[in-house]
Amino acid sequence: MKPSRRNFLQSLGVGAAASATGLGVAAPALATGTRPPKAAKPTADEQVLFVGDTIAIANTESGKVRGFILRGIHQFLGIPYGADTSGKNRFMPPQKPTPWTDVRPALWWGNSAPQIMDKRYANPYASFVDHWNYDDVSEDCLKLNVWTPALDGQKRPVIVWLHGGGFTNGNGIEQDGYHGENLARLGNVVFCSLNHRLGPLGYTHLKAAGGHPASGNVGNLDMVAALEWVKTNIANFGGDPANVTIIGQSGGGAKVTSLMNMPSAKGLFHKAVALSGSSLSGTNPEYAEKLGLKVLEEAGLKPGDIEKLQQIPWREYIDIANRAADKMAAEAKRLNLPRGGYAPVADGTYLNGGAFFADANQFSADIPLLICSTFHEQSPSRTDAALEQISLAEVKEKIKPRFGDKSGEIVDAYARNFPKARPIEIWALVMSNRKNAVAAADAKAAQQKAPVYVAWFGWQPPLFDGRMRAFHCDDICFWFYNTDLMLTHTGGGKRPRALSEKMANSFLNFAKTGNPNGGGLPNWKPYTSQHGETMVLDDAPMLVNDPDREARKTLA
Repeated sequence: MKPSRRNFLQSLGVGAAASATGLGVAAPALATGTRPPKAAKPTADEQVLFVGDTIAIANTESGKVRGFILRGIHQFLGIPYGADTSGKNRFMPPQKPTPWTDVRPALWWGNSAPQIMDKRYANPYASFVDHWNYDDVSEDCLKLNVWTPALDGQKRPVIVWLHGGGFTNGNGIEQDGYHGENLARLGNVVFCSLNHRLGPLGYTHLKAAGGHPASGNVGNLDMVAALEWVKTNIANFGGDPANVTIIGQSGGGAKVTSLMNMPSAKGLFHKAVALSGSSLSGTNPEYAEKLGLKVLEEAGLKPGDIEKLQQIPWREYIDIANRAADKMAAEAKRLNLPRGGYAPVADGTYLNGGAFFADANQFSADIPLLICSTFHEQSPSRTDAALEQISLAEVKEKIKPRFGDKSGEIVDAYARNFPKARPIEIWALVMSNRKNAVAAADAKAAQQKAPVYVAWFGWQPPLFDGRMRAFHCDDICFWFYNTDLMLTHTGGGKRPRALSEKMANSFLNFAKTGNPNGGGLPNWKPYTSQHGETMVLDDAPMLVNDPDREARKTLA
């Protein structure tokens, strides 16, 4: 199916008439501030990369680092913000890196956090589309990257990227679309990305087993440490520690909302963006403590044997922890405990207990939040063309494993809400529903302290015969002005670039002021639970009022 060059929402039978808001388009503009640096226009004879003993040297509290300059943007890769997390530091809060005296090269990415790498590239479709960037994997992974227009005292807004992959996989440069060069140049901002502990090594809660009480949250405490590094050091890279925006996608979106509910993160960031993911509570602490005890049992150890647990090779430890999680799932069912995994623990100390955003007096109540999801987080026919011809009755059967007896009611409701949608599109919309994104927006808006802006990304790339649709991860390169870099997500060219210019400039305005307006999109009103104001991002962006509300009601 050829994607609509107008607006996917309109192609489904829900158009501008669904909105009670004005659709006047603001002229493209950046927020008030310093003019962004002009991109160089190299000829065949001009040098674009500069690296050497006296080039791109910056100070940090641990020592000097040397990066390089590429197309006018200073880049520093793999800067330590924390010490090696192996051995005695495993399951412990992050420690400061050991200072160095020589100028440290910051020319290559830091190690990815320990995770299962087996068959990472086994799926040729996924490898082609996302062309994962992975290097060495080790527990010495607390590293970050910086892109900046200049090493001066200009105090540019700072953007900190938190990668996806749940709390289990990924790294800060997993896709080329994560790179910060183009956004740093476009918006005259400093862009950072980071790696932190993941999975069982970042979130095994060993408090009941004699371990450190923070052990179930050390992966998140790594992110706090990275933000503390930004606060202390980013002025040396031309950034403003008093204007920091955190942004994450998928699991990174959940990292954003969990950081907004961590007391130790207070004062370290000032705006937040959650893309295609958010969490509204942490893992049940009783479950997490029992899982920690189960890990020791699976390892053949007794409570208190934390030092022995710290010495197990990390790959072997992950296998032990995953076997323990499988066994714990059955026990959780027997004990009627909410099932969880290796993720931040709602212990009430390091992470708020109970529902996130419930307290209007917590520090993040004053932080503006932008939330976005995509129309087709899951596109069932992406690698199976035969599913393009599926019937509505067959869709009802396909979704029964997830929705049970309500499947028919849900599909019929989506078909009424989107009368021109084909059955395969209905299937994708149901499986990619916005329920969690809207719940997060409602919870944040109820604090009535700072605005919430909600977007729904519907742009479809002309790839794989149109079957990719507006898929999970596709919007990242649009926000970061990387559509011509992430060609396997966009196809490249002027069509995706036109939308990316509007999205990136709107995001930059949000990072600078807390308000996305003035970047080229229509007037973007803050979200309210009453109207559900939603910016639909497509070739013809439009602001509409809760376009899937009637269908979404059936998901309750």
